[in-house]
Amino acid sequence: MIRKIIKIDEDLCNGCGACAGACLEGAIAMVDGKAKLIRDDYCDGLGNCLPVCPTGAISFEEREAPAYDEAAVNAKQAQDAPAPVEKEESLPCGCPGTASRTFDRKAETVPANIPVPANESMLRQWPVQIKLAPVNAPYFANAHLLIAADCAAYAYGDFHNRFIKNRVTLIGCPKLDEGDYSEKLTTILANNAVKSVTVVRMEVPCCGGIELAVVTALKNCGKMIPWQTVTVSTDGRILND
Repeated sequence: MIRKIIKIDEDLCNGCGACAGACLEGAIAMVDGKAKLIRDDYCDGLGNCLPVCPTGAISFEEREAPAYDEAAVNAKQAQDAPAPVEKEESLPCGCPGTASRTFDRKAETVPANIPVPANESMLRQWPVQIKLAPVNAPYFANAHLLIAADCAAYAYGDFHNRFIKNRVTLIGCPKLDEGDYSEKLTTILANNAVKSVTVVRMEVPCCGGIELAVVTALKNCGKMIPWQTVTVSTDGRILND
């Protein structure tokens, strides 16, 4: 049959491979450093490859060619697709961004009164959201735990030096998050050897919810854990030093 299909000028092709990457059907491949149309029946004639070619080596032509074989293309795409990743129990929402990670900051060797450089993060683990953190994450072992209102990090300029350094950090907003943190925090405290808890909240009334959740968890975890609350004003001052 006569139909529209792409044509590649090998003299103009610079071998960049952009067209092969843009051809979702797999009709183009790199052969000896040049792009080649290797399967006429895989070319749908729509020309996704044309705009990515930096040298103008690709054009359309009408010629005798087998019909576009959509079924074969779909089968090839299914065969080439990566195997689905099974969800891990440690991913609370199924998102790879919630996988537990620990960062070796070596901050324990830095005295608390010595500031770290302004551009150096002191965050020791991921995730940080209370709702996403696995209750048995290894970073909770022997941790000094910081439980902070998420606004506090924006209000207080030296938050990493003053609060995150040498601590495992959990953040939340009781006004915006659904549900109560106390049950999950109780499980974290009960199941892990947490050495201390520091609560950093804003002065606004709604932030009392995060402090109340921590107090409830401390009462219900069955342990005596030292704790303190620090309150930050909306203009970034510590109110209870």
